Amino acid sequence: MLFVPVIRRSAFAPSLRAFDRFFGETTPAAEASTSENPAYEFTFDVPGVSREQLSIGIEGNVIRIETLPEAKRQYKAAYELPQDIDVSKSEAKLENGVLTLKLAKVLPESKAVKLAIN
Repeated sequence: MLFVPVIRRSAFAPSLRAFDRFFGETTPAAEASTSENPAYEFTFDVPGVSREQLSIGIEGNVIRIETLPEAKRQYKAAYELPQDIDVSKSEAKLENGVLTLKLAKVLPESKAVKLAIN
């Protein structure tokens, strides 16, 4: 006799995922846009969070966004970008529950050396 496992999808599966999202760790909804200019632009929905309760960390090409423990709502997310970020030229703005990040890319330095012609 041969027993074959059958995987059935529950009719309650979508509601269980919503339940997990409600009680689980949440990540902010995000949109990203890139253009020919040397910067990334991201927008995140973080309703109910003030500037003082939000922490943004940038290390190389990784961005970490999280709320402090005393915040009413908890958000935590990390994103890895294809290029390193220039923190000195980047900016963050929080307005009406929408966090906007403008992250400047580190432009690669040319290592070409000019050779004198004799």
